[in-house]
Amino acid sequence: MATFTKLPSGSWRTQVRRKGKYASETFLLRADAETWARETERRIDRGEPIHSDRSATKTFGGLIDIHRQDLAEVGMMIGRSKEASLECLRNRLGKLRPVELDRERIIAFAKERAKEGAGPVTVGIDLGYIKTILTHAAAIHGTVVCAEALDHARIALRRLGLVGQGNERDRRPATTEIDAIVAALENNPRQVIPVGRIVRFAIATALRQDEIARIRWEDYDPTGKMLLVRDRKDPRRKSGNHQRIPLLSVSGYDPCALIEEQRDAQERSSKRIFPYNGRSVGTAFRRTCQDLKIVDLRFHDLRHEATSRLFEAGFTIEQVALVTGHKDWKMLRRYTHLRPERLHEIARRDAA
Repeated sequence: MATFTKLPSGSWRTQVRRKGKYASETFLLRADAETWARETERRIDRGEPIHSDRSATKTFGGLIDIHRQDLAEVGMMIGRSKEASLECLRNRLGKLRPVELDRERIIAFAKERAKEGAGPVTVGIDLGYIKTILTHAAAIHGTVVCAEALDHARIALRRLGLVGQGNERDRRPATTEIDAIVAALENNPRQVIPVGRIVRFAIATALRQDEIARIRWEDYDPTGKMLLVRDRKDPRRKSGNHQRIPLLSVSGYDPCALIEEQRDAQERSSKRIFPYNGRSVGTAFRRTCQDLKIVDLRFHDLRHEATSRLFEAGFTIEQVALVTGHKDWKMLRRYTHLRPERLHEIARRDAA
């Protein structure tokens, strides 16, 4: 039987005595106290262990630590972006008890993040990780949480414009911009990394920065003009998502020729084709764009450019997906930004 006592602070102390077992917890809201009491009674009836002093799950920071440990135990790695988000949440909300993550506190957190410059997508990701941590604790460890407060907060924040989908980027670099970037990089005597070659290779293959940095010589099949891309980005699978892609020379650059060019330029002992840090490549690209006064262009936009060039070459969505690795073909529709002047070339090709 559960008893509920309202404390002078306004919180509710819940005590459960059932079948000789005892458990006690304190909550800000009576509704949360009642939910915890019912779940605790069910656990006792099922013969499952109960914990009246759950020190590991007393704080939201503790739940984040448990989440990390559980994933590590089953060999699941946390990605760099997720790890950064979890660390941010731990610093901001880690000292709070799970029941203190009510609607008002979550909205206040989101407003703080927005003031710091976090966009609607970033704030939405933060809320998604908060829910992930809470539901993981509830499902795996029986921690009683109230997800309704988070859902209500998300609705309010969406109406305030602080949570939502980001604007789809449709920035395609002009040919003159690409030529200027490559020329500046390749004519810079202080540029040790062959970023100009990597830029051309990115447009030829639609590979991401990190994917380019990971490919090995053993992954390259010059006879079949194929390349094995390891651990491609996938929201459902963090590792082992390997894919063989064709190396097509339809983008204005020949990827096989670029690989052979790289073979002649680098040391034979390297196991990777482009043995460089992806971040260093991105930094050099960004600095060069700044020097050339090229605005609003990112290295990742080269993947967009490469994908659009595949469509301009006449490939279908399902064929382009074999190169880009997109599992959801709907995601590829945003890359079908054909340049108007290309229609003349397509018309001439079809007429022939």
